Amino acid sequence: MTLAASGATTLVGLMVSESWTQARTRLAAFFTRGGSEPTGTEQELDAARRELTTAQAEGNDVVAADIEAEWRTRLRRALEADPAAAADLRALLDELTPLAATPAAPVTNTITGGTQHGPVLQGRDFSDLTFHTQPPPSPETPPVHP
Repeated sequence: MTLAASGATTLVGLMVSESWTQARTRLAAFFTRGGSEPTGTEQELDAARRELTTAQAEGNDVVAADIEAEWRTRLRRALEADPAAAADLRALLDELTPLAATPAAPVTNTITGGTQHGPVLQGRDFSDLTFHTQPPPSPETPPVHP
């Protein structure tokens, strides 16, 4: 289900955001619709967050993917058990998605080693990129002053 996958992606993004505390209570309430106590679910969400944070710090993408898959399955089961939950999940995702975009720590981009000639790119999971750049100026070429 696309909705469950989207929800799991948002949930994992929230786990590593500064907005986790605010989102956790609302997510637990969604998972415990029908009257059960959300405290146990909040503890499960917190445990998953700790595991995800550790996995990311260690660069273990497999564990991170497993955590997302587990919550995708839980969301799919919740939607199958109560089809009316889809509208609630969509509304919750609309509210929480901007929170998931808030990084847990500021990103710092640092370029060292002098002048960079050509594009500088920082990120992950890039493929099939081609750069066309000009060669750096010759050290013998004097700078042009206006």
